[in-house]
Amino acid sequence: MQCSDRGRNLCACHAMSCQDSSARDFGFSHYRWMTPPASTLQYLTQLNEKTTSQHTSPKFFANVTGSLDDHGSCQCSVYLPDTTFPVQKAEQLQVIATTLLQKFEAELSQVKEYSKRIELYQQQILNITIRVEHMEQSSISYTELDFQLLKVEISDLERLVTQLKSSVVGSNVVIDQIYLEITNLTILVNELESMDKNNILAIRRQIVSLQNQLRECEESKNKTTAPPYFPPGSCTHRGLLNVSQPYVVKLNWKGFSYKYGSWGRDYSPSNPEKEIYWVAPLNTAGRYFDYFRIYGSFDDLLLFKPKYERTLSYGEGSGAALYNNFFYYHVYASSDIAKYDIDRNNVVLRKALPSAAVSNRFSYAGVSWQDIDFAVDESGLWVIYSTENSMGNIVISKLNETTLDVLNTWQTRQYKPSVSNAFMLCGVLYATRTLSTRKEEIFYMYDTSTGEEGRVSVVMDKKLDTIQSLAYNPTDQRLYVYNDGYLLRYDVTFQL
Repeated sequence: MQCSDRGRNLCACHAMSCQDSSARDFGFSHYRWMTPPASTLQYLTQLNEKTTSQHTSPKFFANVTGSLDDHGSCQCSVYLPDTTFPVQKAEQLQVIATTLLQKFEAELSQVKEYSKRIELYQQQILNITIRVEHMEQSSISYTELDFQLLKVEISDLERLVTQLKSSVVGSNVVIDQIYLEITNLTILVNELESMDKNNILAIRRQIVSLQNQLRECEESKNKTTAPPYFPPGSCTHRGLLNVSQPYVVKLNWKGFSYKYGSWGRDYSPSNPEKEIYWVAPLNTAGRYFDYFRIYGSFDDLLLFKPKYERTLSYGEGSGAALYNNFFYYHVYASSDIAKYDIDRNNVVLRKALPSAAVSNRFSYAGVSWQDIDFAVDESGLWVIYSTENSMGNIVISKLNETTLDVLNTWQTRQYKPSVSNAFMLCGVLYATRTLSTRKEEIFYMYDTSTGEEGRVSVVMDKKLDTIQSLAYNPTDQRLYVYNDGYLLRYDVTFQL
């Protein structure tokens, strides 16, 4: 930069190209030039002349008008663009951008978590709302415990939503709506609780009922009355009343590994006093059998002295029955039923059971491959099964024991795979279900003479977990149970 005088108050500055960038800063630099003293100018002029003699003379690229200050110095102001890349500022911007991205991702993750929690709270509120509406519309009397449980659940929801609301910055319409619904639910439950005056009456009725039951127990505990007697084959009673404790006869003749099978006593209407027993263990897989034994008396059964050991074409399941010297069973892997003469050791008849669902389609609960279950009672031979048309509900058919033709059929509303076993007694079907590993309950009945079905409750003790077969015998009026390989027997009592 060179300066020259132009007048009294004006001066000229000449800007020339410069390779030295040591005086530059980032951005546009503002240089203020001042005219040096005369001695300095003289020295610079001489230096410039020497430099000019050695190098090319500098080239001016701009003339700028300046002004003289009070001391006579020339001052000029120019703006020079800086072409150097601002590295430090770019690094600062990159750090700021990375920080903002991390904060954005953290906020986005929190928003997703809040969305999930809000959906969960909405579902819980919907469930509680449905329960409250049911309580409001139903005439059933609810106890104090029901209201306390509702209050606890609503209180938990209110606490969680309050925490969520405090963690969200700013207002959120969805959370506010949930909080309002919880408040409304609290008011509604309190109103229902205050109006539920029937609880007192219901509890009083329960207390009176319990007192009556205790009084009846005290009055009858010292009474020892003999059970009513009904002749074998008689149906003058009003149905099943109770069963005795189980009498464990023995383990089946094949051993403990043969947990599946059936056993019982033959019922011969022409000779009811004749004692013939059968035991038919299934193979260890619990599906088929080929050997079974016939015992001529109960003592022979206890002493392992069979009258016959018979072999037949494979039978399937533990639903076999012995009636009037003939053994009835379900033929393996088919819908056929067969009649086997135990004296002549041959199959007398084999016929398909119409529409029967087989291949383990609708077996009993806990017992596989018992699609077709034979039963014997005072009136003859029955078969218990299911069909596709009945959608798995129990179907009862009365059979002609000579021809195996179906004489009559009844369709129940009891789903067969939900019962553990069944038997016939005086034309009435009784079904059982498992209560525990040591308790079974006769809970369902269907009367074929009237078409009526209903609920009963007769609890049976058992020795092991599963009852594989259950058969009733009209001669001695007992139940014969195959219980995980053991042979059990129960006495039956009837209603007067």
